[in-house]
Amino acid sequence: MEKDVLAVISDGNAHFSKGQRQIANYILENYDKAAFMTAGKLGSTVGVSESTVVRFAAELGYDGYPGMRKALQEMIRNRLTSVQRIEVAKELIDDSNVLKAVLSADIEKLQRTVEEIDQKSFDSAVDAILRADHVFILGIRSSAALAGFMGFYLNLLRDNVHLLHDTAISEVYEQILRIGPNDVLVAMSYPRYSSRTVKVMRFAKAAGATTIGLTDSEASPLAEISDITLFARSDMVSFLDSLVAPLSLINALIVSIGIHKKDDLSDTFRRLEAVWSENEVYERTES
Repeated sequence: MEKDVLAVISDGNAHFSKGQRQIANYILENYDKAAFMTAGKLGSTVGVSESTVVRFAAELGYDGYPGMRKALQEMIRNRLTSVQRIEVAKELIDDSNVLKAVLSADIEKLQRTVEEIDQKSFDSAVDAILRADHVFILGIRSSAALAGFMGFYLNLLRDNVHLLHDTAISEVYEQILRIGPNDVLVAMSYPRYSSRTVKVMRFAKAAGATTIGLTDSEASPLAEISDITLFARSDMVSFLDSLVAPLSLINALIVSIGIHKKDDLSDTFRRLEAVWSENEVYERTES
């Protein structure tokens, strides 16, 4: 649907039944919470039946309640503040079993990523990274951990890998000043999306570089400007982002690149093992 879901609800308010109007008013005032409620939970909160909630979604033109809820989630993905995330998390996570709730949510995100990932885009990303003269990797704020992980391993697989450091406004641009058509920028950002990451990707794209975006959905600003986009789910509603699925996606990229460069990889690790042993990098353990 092209119109914002809240606009759709507002436009139809005059034609709703009493129960539907109660649902509409609640969503308009509490969309941040409603977006993550089941139909039953929303119904009990508002004081109507679950079937009334389902019919309300259909009345708006959505393919059932899950379709409406997804539209709400996509709309607010980048709107929620940390405080709002904490408030919503209180509604969704059982305090008595946080461990199970969080791990189960991460498993669900991994499963959705497996089901939704586009193999052709994945293969194109691997090929672009293999062929590039230089590979630049950017992740800001919580995504910095992902970028660091990818940069560490990719540097073992090929030359000219550059992990971009965002310590000053102009410094990232200085690091990619000479980026060009034979280079690749891998940029990653998940809700809440980093505006600086978006700006750097535009800069690289304007210079002719191939841009690879690692993000969570089509609603991400990276999806609009990436030449290749790889989606991994990161939908946890809390003060922190769930990076399990994005990290797994990066693992897959690294493993695939390693398979393509298996001869070089074996030689690299033979040399590394000698260096590690000589310099006692790792603790020796008794077998």
